[in-house]
Amino acid sequence: MMWAQICMLLVAFSWGEATKRPHIIMIVADDLGWNDVGFHGSNQIPTPNIDALAYSGTILHNYYVNPICTPSRSALMTGLHPIHTGLQSGVLVGAAPYALPLSHKLMPEFLASHLGYATHGVGKWHLGSHRAAYTPTKRGFLSHVGYWTGHEDYYDHTAQELYQPVNGWGYDFRRNMSVAWEDFGNYATDIFTNEALDVIHHHNVSQPLFLYLAHLAVHSANTYQPLQAPSEVVEKFSYISDKNRRTFAGMLYKLDESVGRVVKLLQDRQMLQDSIIVFTTDNGGPAGGFDVNWASNWPLRGVKDTLWEGGVRGAGFIWSPLLKMKSRVSNQMMNIQDWLPTLYKGAGGNPNDLPMLDGMNLWDSLSEDSASPRNLMLHNIDDKRSIASLRVAEWKFTRGSSYGGKWDKWFGPTGRTGDYNVSLVQTSEVAQALKSMGSPIPDESTIKALRSQVTFECPKSDDDATCNLAQQVCLFNITADPCERNNLAFKYPSVIKMMEETLNTFNATAIPPGNKPIDPRADPKFFDYTWTNWLDFYDPKTREEVLLEEKEAQKMDESLDWKDIDVQQFIYTLGFNPERKSRVFKDEQVQITQI
Repeated sequence: MMWAQICMLLVAFSWGEATKRPHIIMIVADDLGWNDVGFHGSNQIPTPNIDALAYSGTILHNYYVNPICTPSRSALMTGLHPIHTGLQSGVLVGAAPYALPLSHKLMPEFLASHLGYATHGVGKWHLGSHRAAYTPTKRGFLSHVGYWTGHEDYYDHTAQELYQPVNGWGYDFRRNMSVAWEDFGNYATDIFTNEALDVIHHHNVSQPLFLYLAHLAVHSANTYQPLQAPSEVVEKFSYISDKNRRTFAGMLYKLDESVGRVVKLLQDRQMLQDSIIVFTTDNGGPAGGFDVNWASNWPLRGVKDTLWEGGVRGAGFIWSPLLKMKSRVSNQMMNIQDWLPTLYKGAGGNPNDLPMLDGMNLWDSLSEDSASPRNLMLHNIDDKRSIASLRVAEWKFTRGSSYGGKWDKWFGPTGRTGDYNVSLVQTSEVAQALKSMGSPIPDESTIKALRSQVTFECPKSDDDATCNLAQQVCLFNITADPCERNNLAFKYPSVIKMMEETLNTFNATAIPPGNKPIDPRADPKFFDYTWTNWLDFYDPKTREEVLLEEKEAQKMDESLDWKDIDVQQFIYTLGFNPERKSRVFKDEQVQITQI
């Protein structure tokens, strides 16, 4: 660790004379629905700090995430689609002996080793912890305060994971590698906010900071008490009749409060004017009681862990004084895997210095409102569940049903009753911080105009046009029909054929899912009822030995023959410019370098 820190300081010193790199603050909300933020049209739960930052930056209206947590976070950290890391099927659990492979370098590692950043992680990890080598401080973060599994109780920080043969329940809270018993009883959102503030407060501003703030909110806690917020906060939402949605509102209030406090301290320390702030959800919201949660994706269809827009269209925005065009709505197509090369470019790096990625550099597109290089994205291929979905330009194709179609509907609440309180946005902590910086938020008319641009209004279709994935494939013009009400599969069979062929091409590049069976030895009862890096106790290995083990497991994947793919036909079928074809295959996920 000492040598890593010395090397990082040397890199920072060498870059310091040449350029001043921006601080990067990445805030990830967990399970936040499309309709849970005020700037998307809901009046029910105010999110004034989030909204103020969104209206002052670039709102991402055509932005996509993966349908569930681990795949999304792996794509964010690696710039690779989960089909290329083996994490495309389900989520990691504490008792499963696999992780995001060490062979993939992560965002904090690139930013630290290439660009001299000080990197700190706060909150959720969920990318593997069966060995210490896979945990945050071994993968590029100088520090980490938070939890390793997928969820936990907001107060006692225990995680219940009922995956047979382990009925696991144990404490899951760490400060670096140490179990942090002292945090027992403190509300998770407050802990993470305070830790983020502590990082900012003690940071040497002469060095660029990368702060990864991955909140628990608004994910459900354990099943026996899934929604948790301080009672005095919940009472603020007495006008919400549904008890579950009312508690959810309290959880969201604390998340919004966190954003305000972080932005305020950045300004107090004179770091805000030199910052890039990204706000994103990791997947669509678990609406209607899915995962014992009451998020809302209205009027989008579906929920978390489905391939409907409600599962994969993400609430997100980027804010920075470095953006040449601000206070606007971006309709450029973007995917969560694009953040690595995009932020690398925004930080002054050359994306060509990064390895082959699926993610694309959209910095100029976001900053200057120029065309996005992306017109194709794979939502997922999960052969274990027989589901897949793909978007090419305005077309979206989906096959296979999740959960037998139970979550294929449109779930509220709509949040469209009452008025939008613009004054709350104008007087928020974020608004005050931006005003202090000399960059006040837009006026009321601009706010309302921006909000109207990102508020979907979808008329109902005839019942016979509504697609049933349990019986047929679905094809939508997603630009004209973002709520997926009008299935065009029978009208455009040639498009269906093209989409099927494109999915097959993507699938030819996929590696098998890395999922492994639950190991009973991981049960927290064997470790003083804590979730831990249990495999290190039973089968100790060095990092080099773990890497060798990974390489042995990948040998079968590397033996696959890609030469049978008709690359030229693939390009022309999708309508790409032949002059761009080499770049297409670097950025559009078809991992072939010679055409």
